[in-house]
Amino acid sequence: MISPPWRCGRDGDRGALDGFVERVQPDVWRLCRRLVGPSGADDACQDSLIRAMGSLRTYRGESSARTWALAVTRRTCIDVIRRRERQRRLMDRLTARPIEVGTAGDQTIELDSLVQALDPDRRLAFVLTQEFGLSYEEAATVCHCPLGTIRSRVARARAELVDQLREPVLDVV
Repeated sequence: MISPPWRCGRDGDRGALDGFVERVQPDVWRLCRRLVGPSGADDACQDSLIRAMGSLRTYRGESSARTWALAVTRRTCIDVIRRRERQRRLMDRLTARPIEVGTAGDQTIELDSLVQALDPDRRLAFVLTQEFGLSYEEAATVCHCPLGTIRSRVARARAELVDQLREPVLDVV
């Protein structure tokens, strides 16, 4: 009995692997087009096929190779959509007008200037957790410091921001 093409490809047969990719590629591309849209279909299809080839060794044959490849494609497309949404939210934040948090006399106090005045470590912890939405654990990983340190820095940054909002703005003459 001849081994299925995906098994030959999994075992290192380059021709079988190429055949597997040729057979599933049209369906993978069509699914990508439907899930991520025409403009991102080519990239998502390529990512899906690379992912599928990389995980072919773990394929157990419980479903058809086509079904398995489409499941890999679905998960890849979900990741692409999530990545797009994160990028869109980040661009929205970067291009947004400064947030006005109050006025003092005829001066407008902007959140950006208050955050910029924070100690750099506190500012980083605050921005990662409050603006980027990272958990304290994720922020601790980014900052290479203990979880408690992040919690402390965020709490102190919040307290400083509240204090800055309570202080009267002094006009320099």
